Amino acid sequence: MSESREHAAPSTGGDRADLRADCESCFALCCVVPAFSASSDFAIDKKAGQACPNLLTDFRCGIHTRLRDKGFRGCTVYDCFGAGQKVSQVTFGGQDWRRAPQTAKRMAEVFPVMRDLHELLWYLTEALTLRPALSIHSEIGLALERTERLTRDTPDVLARLDVAAHRREVNALLLRTSELVRAEAGRGKKKDRRGADLIGAKLKGADLRGANLRGAYLIGADLRGADLRTADLIGADLRGADLSGADLTGSIFLIQSQLDAAKGDARTALPPSLTRPAHW
Repeated sequence: MSESREHAAPSTGGDRADLRADCESCFALCCVVPAFSASSDFAIDKKAGQACPNLLTDFRCGIHTRLRDKGFRGCTVYDCFGAGQKVSQVTFGGQDWRRAPQTAKRMAEVFPVMRDLHELLWYLTEALTLRPALSIHSEIGLALERTERLTRDTPDVLARLDVAAHRREVNALLLRTSELVRAEAGRGKKKDRRGADLIGAKLKGADLRGANLRGAYLIGADLRGADLRTADLIGADLRGADLSGADLTGSIFLIQSQLDAAKGDARTALPPSLTRPAHW
């Protein structure tokens, strides 16, 4: 995926420049580190740590403009939240794994840790913009600073980091943020569908304002014209969900890769920090 994303950069969205992928400054870590299996998302099998056969010597993707046509849809919905350039340029000081092969193993260990940390930074940055959570902004700010400090650690420290434990701590704070936002909307205790199986659900035109859809399985769901304002969508699986005409403005913790995996149209209303995918 070592090219710019298939959609243009959004014009707004707060101080998140370092949390957006800059593929020009990365050594194609997303094309090397993860494993994938032949499926509807990938045309081939690839082992973890093995470079994708489509990767060129300059760390660019040889089929970037044809990924979907070539059976690599999974590549188009992946987001490292800027972890690739952080690991490449900061953690390893610009050493690339081809010219410095001794870095390859450690780089592969650090990259997924960094990606998790950067994803948490994205959510925490958003949480600081949510006025209903003002009472806990100081706690959110401290968590953001602590997470940012972790991203600056050495490769050895990062490789040993218990990122799952840190994620649990941050997630508790994000959940409190969500509850405050949804409570102000008068829906904090309503429509709790956390982790719900809504695969293929018929939700056309549904009023889902303030719903807790954390981790919900919305694969292939019909959400045409649905009202998702102030809904918590963190971790919701929107693969193949139809968001045509849906209102996602004001939804919380929605990320670009969720939109990239879904379907939508010109009428789908999006938060200003996100971009309408090119394939819609």
